[in-house]
Amino acid sequence: MIGDLNQLVGNADAFPVLKRWQFFNHAGVCPLPAVGADAFRRYALQAETGGYLGTGWYQDVEALRVRAAGLIGAHRDEIAFVKNTSEGLSIVANGLDWQWGDRVVTTAVEYPANIYPWMEQVRTRGVKLVQVPEETDENGRQAVPVERILEEAAHPKTKIVTLSHVEFASGQRHDLAKIGAFCRANGKLFCVDAIQSVGVLPVDVASMRIDYLSADGHKWMLGPEGAGIFYCRRELIERTRPAIVGWMNVVNAKQYGNYDYTLRADAGRFECGSYNVPGLLALLASLELLDNARIGLVAQRVRALTDLLIERVVVKGYHVVSPRDKWQWSGIVSFTSPKHEQKRLVSTLRRDHNCEIALREGRLRASPHFYNTDEQIVRFAEALPGH
Repeated sequence: MIGDLNQLVGNADAFPVLKRWQFFNHAGVCPLPAVGADAFRRYALQAETGGYLGTGWYQDVEALRVRAAGLIGAHRDEIAFVKNTSEGLSIVANGLDWQWGDRVVTTAVEYPANIYPWMEQVRTRGVKLVQVPEETDENGRQAVPVERILEEAAHPKTKIVTLSHVEFASGQRHDLAKIGAFCRANGKLFCVDAIQSVGVLPVDVASMRIDYLSADGHKWMLGPEGAGIFYCRRELIERTRPAIVGWMNVVNAKQYGNYDYTLRADAGRFECGSYNVPGLLALLASLELLDNARIGLVAQRVRALTDLLIERVVVKGYHVVSPRDKWQWSGIVSFTSPKHEQKRLVSTLRRDHNCEIALREGRLRASPHFYNTDEQIVRFAEALPGH
């Protein structure tokens, strides 16, 4: 298996983006690997020449359900397909039984997908949204202290804690096992936006005591937009109302003339209608590739790449904001440059050096994946203007 990962690093046949770009924005929207693009092409050819006749598309979708479950340590019956992370988080926010004054605990630095569904409950259900702020340590690294999260979670009116596994702007990774254990022991629900971790960092919903998880596939899972996964812990499935009800939520979905409004007992109750089949087929191909590389090895490789990136940008005079200790590092490195106009710097890197990074919350953000090379990191740092 180690050889499988090594054979993919710098492999432009497997990752055609390598032929032109030094692409370090997997925390944004990833380029498709060749296997994902091939899945789209096969779908399009079949759809054009024969429609669905003779295909195994829905069997492949079920194979994806099993593979996605294995990726996060879940059971296939706990996995539903969603079109994006927001949909999964909205299922939770809209599917719970709220009481006036219930509290939702999150951070003040979440991506909006994990804020607006809860704000809707504030508006319509009288829920209180508690946002724990980011703090800066003596080294200038920025993170939300886990102790503050647990302090707010302990409040008797707290119903749910909802966090990004990895924060989109700082790159902070939360200690989900510690937070999840606290929530489970104290009767609080625990919901995770995992779009910035699944596919690059180990995620285990059982050991982390996660109740709900949502993640679109278009970042670290190397899939297309519009094809994601939603996890609901088995014991909570029948206690969580589907956000939208259509023809597929029910037990006898294929008995079209038999109107039996009995919701499915598995996570399929959250799937309201026909799938984004081509997107899910592409996601399946990408997850098969990641399985061959092994997530543990992928994480080790990304740690090495981001360590090298930090070493090189610090030498050039940039200040790294992302925390990097054992529990908080991720594939995101955010850094700042008070001496340069950062928006222009991002554009210049793209135009003149074929380097793609992002600007988020006033910070430069680089997010390489395992197939990027050390040489690309070095060239990127060399292209940065010095101080």
